[in-house]
Amino acid sequence: MFDHLLRGLKDRWLAPLARLLRWVSPNLLSVLALLLGLAAAAAAARAAYGAGLALWLANRITDGLDGSVARLADRQTDFGGYLDILLDFIVYAAIPVGLAIGAGGRDVLLAAAVLEGAFFVNACSWMYLSAVLEKRASGAAASGELTTVTMPPALVAGFETVVFFALFFIVPGRLVLLFALMTSMVAINVVQRLVWARRVL
Repeated sequence: MFDHLLRGLKDRWLAPLARLLRWVSPNLLSVLALLLGLAAAAAAARAAYGAGLALWLANRITDGLDGSVARLADRQTDFGGYLDILLDFIVYAAIPVGLAIGAGGRDVLLAAAVLEGAFFVNACSWMYLSAVLEKRASGAAASGELTTVTMPPALVAGFETVVFFALFFIVPGRLVLLFALMTSMVAINVVQRLVWARRVL
């Protein structure tokens, strides 16, 4: 919901670090972010929630750096954008699974499974819509977005995901409630985009 507003601010915050790392391949930073995210999922599976939270936040900072470094060093590529989103989705899938394993219990596993299903439908709702918008020359390039493809705004996007996943680690005793709340909000995303697409396409 706030990604469009925060993306420029994020680049300004990360600019000093991005300048130091401008010699590093943005794709290497994407892979490093993946490894940090998978380590966060592994920590969650062991119920090491403090370590998991630290690794999750490190993942998000590193993931933000890949784009900042790419823009700063003029090394943006379509493959880099594709790799970035693919690896992000691996992390987004792995962490709830890790948390469900760490917490145990059928109710948490069921709530995690439903959340994963919501993620799947949500990904389809924006990725295919992005492809259609790019086909119509109404995508990221036309709108001046900093991302490789346009990401139609919705209730839950990158910023909200950072907050939700952080809360998963901070209050693991409420995972069922938090998973259900995020699932509901992600479902609203799908409806929002469907209504928008029906009106515009």
